[in-house]
Amino acid sequence: MAAKKLRRARLSQELCERLSRYQITTCQDFLCLSLLELMKVTGQSYYDVQKLLCKVSRACAPKMQTAYEMKLRKSVNPSSAFLSTTLHSLDKALHGGVPCGSLTEITSPPGCGKTQFCIMVSVLATLPVSMGGLDGAVIYIDTESAFSAERLIEIAGNRFPTYFDSDEKLFCMTRSIHLYRELTCGSVLKRIMSLEEEIISKKVKLIIIDSVASVVRKEFDTKLQGNLAERSNFLARGASVLKYLAEEFSIPVILTNQITTSLSNGLAIQADLVSPADDLSLSEGASGIGKRESGCVTAALGNTWSHSVNTRLILQYHDLPTRQLLVAKSPVAPFSAFFYTIEKSGLVLQDGKDQTNLTWEGTNPALQTIRVRNTALKDTLLDAALPSTTGETLSNTSNL
Repeated sequence: MAAKKLRRARLSQELCERLSRYQITTCQDFLCLSLLELMKVTGQSYYDVQKLLCKVSRACAPKMQTAYEMKLRKSVNPSSAFLSTTLHSLDKALHGGVPCGSLTEITSPPGCGKTQFCIMVSVLATLPVSMGGLDGAVIYIDTESAFSAERLIEIAGNRFPTYFDSDEKLFCMTRSIHLYRELTCGSVLKRIMSLEEEIISKKVKLIIIDSVASVVRKEFDTKLQGNLAERSNFLARGASVLKYLAEEFSIPVILTNQITTSLSNGLAIQADLVSPADDLSLSEGASGIGKRESGCVTAALGNTWSHSVNTRLILQYHDLPTRQLLVAKSPVAPFSAFFYTIEKSGLVLQDGKDQTNLTWEGTNPALQTIRVRNTALKDTLLDAALPSTTGETLSNTSNL
């Protein structure tokens, strides 16, 4: 709430312009100054400054509301509660789709479709409310230069061919998606700190950052002294601002994350020691069967970050054509799993595929293991092996 712009605290335009000349633009900037400093920059008396402090404090203080009021607001306007993913089984598990007013994280190995999911929901947010959309604009912060306008148009045209039946409608949709390429932690933080007025002026209904981990891992080597604390501070500040924006404007915020190898030694768990830019095969010993794994692939950025996001969806490899979507953390949904493929229309669920072998591993969503390509390929080869050649197959696949 302290990130709220002073213009929205109902101060006069003249006073806001005067304060902005001193780089005082948010409630936090204002409340961090002493009475004497405020008297100097505002040119007002001690009594008037005290009244201003009370006004700004009330403007950024969280408003109390009852559970009944929250439920009533969502019942009156269901479109303000969720953004449908059009993946019907997933929407049913999440009680409507990606929740508004909170942070949703998508994490996976490379190539599982994180960016495809983000591009797909960008299209969905621009659709009219009658089609399950939010009828608004999208702010898409791309830190990996992975966004494709061609793919955006392809997904829109193939997923909703009846609605996007003309070039004019497609171009109108693309004009509603505002792309920013931010390649450093500082520029990402500066951008999200400036989003409040843009959300209002452009009628933004969805914020996407693809990805948070990309800029963080490039700038912070956690093996160097002090870097871990700086990284935690950056992530905490960013999450705080994004949560404020999500709650204040009742919009969904979607963030993508990468994977890391978590090595265990007794009770000690060292995360982010390996930063896989490509798929990893875990160290499993000579045969890979009957021995305890020395490590596992999990979501990056650590346990503290996992508590900052409200919903965590994991995309992982299953077999060569099929991938798997896990609801690893959600305030409304139990652990769930779905199979999907990536088509011209985006992600498509394979509702008829058998899911009897799905299990929840562990009690901490931050440590939920993630299957990477090499592991999925190994399992596929093992399943395809004949019983008479099982021993030979295990020996050969242990070197994959």
